Amino acid sequence: MTYSDGTRVVHAGLPEAEVGEPFLPGPVFAAPYHLDPADGPGENGYARTEHPTRRRLEAAIGELEGGPALVFSSGQAAITALLLAVLRTGDTVVLPSDGYFTVRAFAEGTLRDLGVKTVLAPTAGPYPDFSGVRLVLLETPANPGLDVCDIRQVSAAAHAAGALVAVDNTTATPLGQNPLALGADLVVASGTKALTGHSDVLLGYVATGDDALFAKVETWRKQTGAVPGAFDTWLAHRSIATLDLRLARQSQNAAAVAALLSGRDDVTGVRWPGLHSDPSYAVASEQMRRIPGVVSFDLGDAGRVARFLTAAALVFAATSFGGVHTTADRRAQWGDDTAPGFVRLSCGIEDTVDLLADLTAALDQA
Repeated sequence: MTYSDGTRVVHAGLPEAEVGEPFLPGPVFAAPYHLDPADGPGENGYARTEHPTRRRLEAAIGELEGGPALVFSSGQAAITALLLAVLRTGDTVVLPSDGYFTVRAFAEGTLRDLGVKTVLAPTAGPYPDFSGVRLVLLETPANPGLDVCDIRQVSAAAHAAGALVAVDNTTATPLGQNPLALGADLVVASGTKALTGHSDVLLGYVATGDDALFAKVETWRKQTGAVPGAFDTWLAHRSIATLDLRLARQSQNAAAVAALLSGRDDVTGVRWPGLHSDPSYAVASEQMRRIPGVVSFDLGDAGRVARFLTAAALVFAATSFGGVHTTADRRAQWGDDTAPGFVRLSCGIEDTVDLLADLTAALDQA
């Protein structure tokens, strides 16, 4: 039977019902396990390579993404594991020029030193000729500019040239889009953001339906040890159950916030792929099942952003996004290649009317 998103996230990765046992068994705090004196390890031998709490979370994410998943200690750990497991000296990788800036920094440092060539392309295109490219990494919607690309179209072009395609699904989440179903070979994401959504866990994951690619990434994780701890893993699994509900309110709030900001003369560059006027609207509405709760805009200069964040009662000044609290930050302060007054605002689950009133008052005061 095929269930809807709300049902899927509540039941994803849960074990079969057993009398006297909880719905989601608590975290297993163990590094080594008892071994069979004669035959050695059974299902669990050592927590870096096998762990029951981690397997349940991976089963849950795999169900949602549509392919087996491996979880990591952070999103950055996941994406660097993917890149280092797949790329070799002499390879070329295409990265988004407007995506997460730390990935570009990693490419310009570590990958370059390993002899991997990087080509940058904007998420909305145009894309280069993929001939001779080993891997195309997409991030859609892009963080922080929120451009969207056609995953199916880019994947087809990359595959025709013999390249693999990976999609950073952090902003969209697996309830927003399923890149594997749209032709991508791998999905990577930070579970720190909307997937877990309570600003209390660092987590990343890679998912793929390709057995050979899965084995490469799994071997990399085993040998480098970038696994999440037992409690973080359990906490993430528990949090996924409310993903559908959280995304619904966040998206509702983002639609209202984007409309509010678009109507103000003192705010420019409003981006949210759900706006009919947004350059990415056509692709996003075709490709995505829901639009995330992140809005970007420009307040002109750093001083005005600071005054806005100071005046707002319901908007916390914080980096990251996707949590239950509305947050915002000026991306340029982190070294991101954005204008001085560029703001990324992540809508939380506050009542829409309260959030709009608070934003209006803060912008007026700023």
